[in-house]
Amino acid sequence: MPLSTVQQRTDASPLTKASASAARKARFWDRIARQYAADPIADMAGYEATLRRVQSLLSTDQDVLEIGCGTGSTALRLAPHTRRLLATDVSARMIDIAREKLAAQPVPHLSFTMADADADAPVFGQEKFHRVLAFNLLHLVSDLDQALSLAVQALRPGGLLISKTACISEMNPLIPWLAIPLMRAIGKAPHVLCFNGETLASAMERQGLEIVSVERHGTRGKDIRVFIVARKPA
Repeated sequence: MPLSTVQQRTDASPLTKASASAARKARFWDRIARQYAADPIADMAGYEATLRRVQSLLSTDQDVLEIGCGTGSTALRLAPHTRRLLATDVSARMIDIAREKLAAQPVPHLSFTMADADADAPVFGQEKFHRVLAFNLLHLVSDLDQALSLAVQALRPGGLLISKTACISEMNPLIPWLAIPLMRAIGKAPHVLCFNGETLASAMERQGLEIVSVERHGTRGKDIRVFIVARKPA
């Protein structure tokens, strides 16, 4: 094989791998979007508790970004408590469903848009948002530090990152090390990161965030979903 061909492949490898990973991620969520939208919330009381907590951290003079908005149900509930909410997702079909919901239940200051799957957490303007929301997302990104860094960039000084994340390493060890790999092999599960609540909080601190609160809102047995509020220094 000519050296020039080898060099071209070597140079293109990181970008090619990132693009391929992004495309796989988008395809997975596109494929399950309708099923995802139809699935009931497992712990409705815990979900409502989280909504009330988030609403207490919002106000109608704030611009808010939600990353990984899925089919938009949470954005629709939270948007009336903001001045403007921009909700994003890497899945075109998720965004299509979210827009269908918005058309049926109009909220003038809510909009849905596609995110760049390569970035995991897109930045729509530096230091533009008072709040960045990330629900059921951070364990699904390819690079946690990169995703958090981009979220921090989007925040205004003094702004809050508000997240709720499944901590896979807090589950029965058979799930992350056996069940999830098997499900991924047959296309039934996405790539996930395995960490606990302390590790996630430490990752946020590495990006310069100050941890304001660490909570659990679950009402059904052990709650592996950690709710973290972190502030960008003013």
